[in-house]
Amino acid sequence: MQRALFICSQNRLRSPTAEQVFASWPGVETDSAGLGGDASVPLSPEQIAWATIVFVMEKAHRRRLGERFRAHLNGKKVICLDIPDNYAYMQPELVSILEAKAGKFLR
Repeated sequence: MQRALFICSQNRLRSPTAEQVFASWPGVETDSAGLGGDASVPLSPEQIAWATIVFVMEKAHRRRLGERFRAHLNGKKVICLDIPDNYAYMQPELVSILEAKAGKFLR
């Protein structure tokens, strides 16, 4: 079972879309959070502990994740998807990009 955690800035568009898209995949459980102070679901150490794989949307997220949660990462695989904040929630183009970029790690 893969437990995939998707992280973006505010947990409003990209990471909730990823959580929704991959939630129906067999053998995959999903969660999402944001690193911003006003995130809908702020990232917690418990979410990181739960995850077997962590996806961030931008390089800046990987850097902030390391700065704020280094002690909790404990060798977790962190993958940067390089998806800019240019998409709406569940926008078909975003879904396609997520499936292409993250899907190969979750099959």
